[in-house]
Amino acid sequence: MKKIIFILLLSCATLTQAQKFKKLDVSPMDRIFYPMSNRVSDKAIIITYSRPQLKGRKLAELVPAYKVWRTGANEATEIRILKPVKLGDTTIKEGTYTLYSYPKEESTEIIINSAKYVWGAYNYDKSKDVARIDVPAIESSEYLEAFSLIFTGKGSDAVLHGGWGNVRVSIPITIL
Repeated sequence: MKKIIFILLLSCATLTQAQKFKKLDVSPMDRIFYPMSNRVSDKAIIITYSRPQLKGRKLAELVPAYKVWRTGANEATEIRILKPVKLGDTTIKEGTYTLYSYPKEESTEIIINSAKYVWGAYNYDKSKDVARIDVPAIESSEYLEAFSLIFTGKGSDAVLHGGWGNVRVSIPITIL
């Protein structure tokens, strides 16, 4: 009888441990920061975004011209500004913002918006825009399957680079 109860308890314990986890997200979340070095703890900007992949699809279909894009996948891209920065002629104070893009034929308008914790660009509200800057969209010979962001620069002169497929943009940012 003790053996039967033991086997029953063991079976129940095994069943409760068998969790069904979701598959990995096909657009994994990534985080970049400026300054880029892990040895520098005094960061000025942290960007959290999801990395969609083309998977044989056309970029123009996924990110159509003249339509606001969340600059990534899933949640809209979050930009945390830890020190005042200048984007174009606009000074942006410390805070958490959303980073949107507005692609055009030969350029992309980069938008910093005060909305937070937003899914996609479905409820984009232009009245919450904090800054906008128009940057050229150039063609690259290097192909990127997954949407990617990276910082370059030195000192107070940062450049945020974005790329997907063969399209690249570079966004100059001055740390104040």
